[in-house]
Amino acid sequence: MSSANPRTLARVIQSLPTSDGAGVKLRRSLGAQPGLHVDPFLMLDEFFSDNPNDYLAGFPAHPHRGFETVTYMLDGHMRHEDHLGNRGDLGPGGVQWMTAARGIIHSEMPQQTEGRMRGFQLWINLPSKEKMKPAGYRDIPAGEIPVVRLQGGGQVKVIAGAFGDTRGPVNGNGVRLSTDPLYLDVHLPGGAEFVAPLTSGHNAFLYTYEGSAEIGPSGQAKPLPHRAAGVLSDGGEVRVKASADGVRFLLLAAKPLHEPVVQYGPFVMNTREEIEQALADYRGGRLAATA
Repeated sequence: MSSANPRTLARVIQSLPTSDGAGVKLRRSLGAQPGLHVDPFLMLDEFFSDNPNDYLAGFPAHPHRGFETVTYMLDGHMRHEDHLGNRGDLGPGGVQWMTAARGIIHSEMPQQTEGRMRGFQLWINLPSKEKMKPAGYRDIPAGEIPVVRLQGGGQVKVIAGAFGDTRGPVNGNGVRLSTDPLYLDVHLPGGAEFVAPLTSGHNAFLYTYEGSAEIGPSGQAKPLPHRAAGVLSDGGEVRVKASADGVRFLLLAAKPLHEPVVQYGPFVMNTREEIEQALADYRGGRLAATA
């Protein structure tokens, strides 16, 4: 086992019930309050319901500028459409990685009238030099996301970055994003232990969406409850021990930007003036025209 400086659980951010879009019910941890983020991660939402009334209204057309949105679907079916002509069908296990950058107007609408809708949306900030680059979109079906089987049971889905010798479809294979994101979906059986190397200096957190776990090395481990984000201290690895009932969690890490964050709804820039310009561009029909 690695002797790298292990990270500890520095802070727990409980998720809070809220709604977004046209009334979709969800739980928000990062981003639940102004300034409650882990640079460069701005927001994490979990949506999970078997009741169609909680999600049918969806997320009608709305704008973004200055960051990336990552939607990861566990159950259900959503369709993405944007003003650039992109259309994507997001099914179980699929990922939509959208770089809003200088501007995009898109919608995400359920393609089901019953059954379970479950997944996550993550916002990742862009550095100032990339906030006004052209918008981009990538639809990643479940079959393109590699799965690593763990000794003793459990598995790791590698969405972005790498776990061992396995690289995900994002931030690898010759195309590296400036924030160097790692995005893993980890499933552990009861009592199992998991160790993952992390780049020192990168900010990292976990989100437990099923079960709970203890985070940190022996003697310093702290509990991370169900549906909470656990912000990690710095170090070269993270150690997780599943509760008796097992745990499923997201592990996210990235290079911090250390830049000012000024947010107004769906716009995230570095200054108030840039936010005012984004609003003016959107109201004047220029946000989409310049994307």
